[in-house]
Amino acid sequence: MRYLQLFEKSITMVNICENQAPEKLQGKYQAMAVCYILGVGTIISWNSMLTIGDYYYYVFPDYHPSRVLTVVYQPFALGTIMIFAYRESKINTRKRNMIGYMLSTISTFLLIVLDLATKGHGGMLPYIGLCAIVASFGLADATVRGGMMGDLSFMCPELIQSYMAGLAISGALTSAIRLITKAAFEKSHDGLRKGAMIFLATATFIEFMCVILYAYVFPKLPIIKYYRSKAASEGSKTVSADLIAAGILNQSESTNDDSKNQRLSNKELLLQNTDYAMNIFLLYLLTLSIVPGFLYENTGQHGLGTWYALVLIAMYNCWDMVGRYTPLVKWLKIENRKGLTIAVLLRFFLIPTFYFTAKYGDQGWMIMLISILGLTNGHLSVCILTVAPKGYKGPEQNALGNLLVMFLLGGVFAGVALDWLWLIGKKNVF
Repeated sequence: MRYLQLFEKSITMVNICENQAPEKLQGKYQAMAVCYILGVGTIISWNSMLTIGDYYYYVFPDYHPSRVLTVVYQPFALGTIMIFAYRESKINTRKRNMIGYMLSTISTFLLIVLDLATKGHGGMLPYIGLCAIVASFGLADATVRGGMMGDLSFMCPELIQSYMAGLAISGALTSAIRLITKAAFEKSHDGLRKGAMIFLATATFIEFMCVILYAYVFPKLPIIKYYRSKAASEGSKTVSADLIAAGILNQSESTNDDSKNQRLSNKELLLQNTDYAMNIFLLYLLTLSIVPGFLYENTGQHGLGTWYALVLIAMYNCWDMVGRYTPLVKWLKIENRKGLTIAVLLRFFLIPTFYFTAKYGDQGWMIMLISILGLTNGHLSVCILTVAPKGYKGPEQNALGNLLVMFLLGGVFAGVALDWLWLIGKKNVF
């Protein structure tokens, strides 16, 4: 009886909408716009760290900031997503995402506080403080990214694409702001620091805006209500708090009845999607073995001087953003599983290409290569994450979304570790 009460309203809503295509429900384009912004907010804190890397190299010249901070960030992100992927069916998605966005907001603001407290000076203690804040970025990223991807996996593919595009827009936006602030303050006293502070303040504001949007706007959009109600009718318990926030369920109607939560286990889902999991792992392993450490420390000296690494990062981010839109062109989207695997493996030919270009090529060739890296990373990411959840029930799609993000962050961690291999043979590394 209590179970019937739990799903009474959600089933009613599904019945109302069952003859109406989800794409025609009110609020689809608003939902896509909100997903863009939420995607930006998911990773803008980390992109902030990457993009102001030139400032941290100035403050901490002997500590390899781009490489060390990435190594600090990734174990926390990977450990967090592993826990969430294992327990996802019992976790309140609304609380999870809210905590993640709030943690990102606070952590980004603490970067400003740390810099003001130390007056922009380096040293071991400030660097340890910086590493601690970066670790919190890892916790926040895994908390939000896995939660959002799991949530969007049982909705229409356009929402996943919008969210993924937002992740890339975050990088492009941070690069644009960084280039503007560097140009504006390049010749002024303490210009690098002033630009970085304005940059971090902007990122903090965007993070705070995501907290408000996710709490009060996103759950009340009709298309979001539809898909969450549908997932609840299929046995998902992770959406209960969201349905309560949207006014579809009352707090008294929630229950822990497991009788309807029949779904494939995580192990079964993983076995059926091993190729997708390995593809997303290898995709990000390659990307993070080059970005950002190789770009900051292994590309040599060129005519662009101190602008060179920033331009390379900006080109990667811009083409990664473009790549996340190209799957919208139907004939460009790769849905064949073997085709995806072949495309991912072909990217590994970029490794020797980057090596010889850094050693013998000029900056034009390097810019072209980093553009190809970004374009293929964005395109294949969207293809894999939108194709994989098809054909499963809501609870299974949520679980699969979390599992794929776990392998994605695992690939990032492995890539960051392999990035150190570029330092072999260099003098005065430490």
